[in-house]
Amino acid sequence: MLFSLIADFRIIFERDPAARNWLEVLFCYPGLQALVCHRFAHRLYRLGIPFIPRLISHIARFLTGIEIHPGAQIGRGVFIDHGMGVVIGETAIVGNYSLIYQGVTLGGTGKESGKRHPTLGENVVVGAGAKVLGNISIGNNVRIGAGSVVLRDVPSDCTVVGIPGRIIYQSGVRVNPLAHDNLPDSEAKVVRLLLDRIESLERQVEELKQAQPKDWELVANAVRSSGSKSSSVSTQCCSLKDREIEEFLGGTM
Repeated sequence: MLFSLIADFRIIFERDPAARNWLEVLFCYPGLQALVCHRFAHRLYRLGIPFIPRLISHIARFLTGIEIHPGAQIGRGVFIDHGMGVVIGETAIVGNYSLIYQGVTLGGTGKESGKRHPTLGENVVVGAGAKVLGNISIGNNVRIGAGSVVLRDVPSDCTVVGIPGRIIYQSGVRVNPLAHDNLPDSEAKVVRLLLDRIESLERQVEELKQAQPKDWELVANAVRSSGSKSSSVSTQCCSLKDREIEEFLGGTM
């Protein structure tokens, strides 16, 4: 427990440029204070002592605004920044060197017993106000954007944004955990692709109107020629765009 507390203390200086000195960190960082209380309560919880662990958790919640169930497993070097409104459930697991911002919920769904809270890997960043719900697994080096709601498993080395959370892969790219301005806008990207598709369809309709066929045979030829021309030019492009749109919609197309 002592080594975990030391790692919790040191990580603050690495990840918070506002940390000036050790005295300020000890007395003015509620995230560290909540973790100190939790690690003591968790040790008593593991020993099977009733009531006292929950009382310690409740007092820590009153003092820091951070609620961590004594049964939750928190790795070393975890940093809860600001921390107000953070809730971590009983069966949640948080990996080493994870970064959690204010308003985050690691909660369960329903009233089932057993493992019902999420498992976070190492070096996970959970943005302000994000909700990670249910017995799901979040891989290593994952970033969850502020305000996202994550309901499904997330593989390692990617970013999750939106409601519900959508996965944006960034494999092989080393991302600064504090670079919150570098999150992709998946909704804007898909809207752009849909507008491009609408423009393409409008051009085809305009071409058919200008053709002004005199009989059905000319109509059929115009449709065939238009279809073959557009497919020969942009079949691969459209298929790639369709794939991105389908991923955004969660495979519902």
